[in-house]
Amino acid sequence: MSDELHVIFGTGPAGCWTARALVERGVGVRAVNRSGNRPELMPAGVEMVAADVSDKARAIAAAQGATTLYQSLNPPYHQWPELFPGLQAGALAAAKATGARYVSFENLYLYDSSSVIFEDSPTRPASKKGEVRLRMALEVAAAQARGEIRAATLRSSDYYGPGVTASALSGMVFANLIAGKKAQVVGSAICPHSFAYIEDVGRAAAELGTRDEALGRVWLAPHAPARTQGEVAEETCALLGIPTAITVISPFMMRLAGLFVPAIKESVEMLYEFTEPFVVDSTRIERELGLVYTAMETGLERTIAWYRERAGA
Repeated sequence: MSDELHVIFGTGPAGCWTARALVERGVGVRAVNRSGNRPELMPAGVEMVAADVSDKARAIAAAQGATTLYQSLNPPYHQWPELFPGLQAGALAAAKATGARYVSFENLYLYDSSSVIFEDSPTRPASKKGEVRLRMALEVAAAQARGEIRAATLRSSDYYGPGVTASALSGMVFANLIAGKKAQVVGSAICPHSFAYIEDVGRAAAELGTRDEALGRVWLAPHAPARTQGEVAEETCALLGIPTAITVISPFMMRLAGLFVPAIKESVEMLYEFTEPFVVDSTRIERELGLVYTAMETGLERTIAWYRERAGA
């Protein structure tokens, strides 16, 4: 076992798969969430700690001894403006206090997506949540420029895979089809969209957190070639051995549902990602760090297996 200690703030799917990748490398891992409870996907050997990371003192205490910190926190979608800045402030305070490497999990909302997205694409958010993400990214960059932290940024498009239940490509597709219902996709079934397989995201984060040469840069996680949501649903049906069954939830229906469900209301402004092409080129991380994406068919097979197991349980 390595004498390094990697501390992960946040135990959603990204945090759990990062922990699994780090455990495979033989490094010590501590995971921090509000409850201290161990999620299903979190390896048994990972130390669990309860702390509210928005409380800087508690965040610093939870990070004691860390050689690398991972900020994979994700508050409820409709509370991003209120909660996200404070959570990041606590994580940055912990990085400054410990001197640990810092890996910032981010998404692609801050980019101009009118053309293919690269690490250095223009930052031109088209939503309130994109503006929140841009401000947070600039805070990380500024802290690094001042020499307060040593950071690597990992950005990904929408996740899919084992453990992912709150994404465009999650339960509405996999759980529905396994239950004999139609797959539901939002916005459009014919626009290309890049998805990030969650195990690839975890492996990429572990790589950035263990390689000093990755610090000081932005990286896009490995992404398979873009597919339409309709193509993904069709391939899932084929793997399940059932006829293709897809329903498209239109922007109008999303707005209507948003009148009653806050999380859906907050998703409406992001529909441009699914009604227009949203394509990622992640070849830099493959070229420079040797990380390759999981083939979509393989990712879908593993995701289906996880959802089937969950349905059986």
